[in-house]
Amino acid sequence: MGKMLTEFKEFALKGNVVDMAIGVIIGGAFGNIVTSIVNDIFTPLIACLFGDVDFTHIAIHLKGEGENAINLNIGNFLQIVFNFLIVAICLFSVVKAMNKLKKPAPVEEPKAPRLCPYCKSEIADDATRCPHCTSQL
Repeated sequence: MGKMLTEFKEFALKGNVVDMAIGVIIGGAFGNIVTSIVNDIFTPLIACLFGDVDFTHIAIHLKGEGENAINLNIGNFLQIVFNFLIVAICLFSVVKAMNKLKKPAPVEEPKAPRLCPYCKSEIADDATRCPHCTSQL
């Protein structure tokens, strides 16, 4: 039992497991932010521009009347697709804004190789004799 506890402790405290746990927690919190942006900001703005954005009441009547009626309730599906598109646009906008805030990594210019003045072969920077033509440098 002691060995199993030691192995579990090593597993649980590995950097990858802790990093993953932190990522899941931050992802959950970020999901709440995205949900709030969609429900509290974008949906009311879209409702102001285009009217009602609740599609759940849309149905296609197939046959029957009253309680025996058969309807194809496509409104809920359309609402879920619409919400997905809003979330996707929000996430795209957030990622694009975050990428603009990132500083680009400095690009190092590759150093030009040192050439032997006699045979024009590439040589080491600290060489005192060319390994190809044996000229003194």
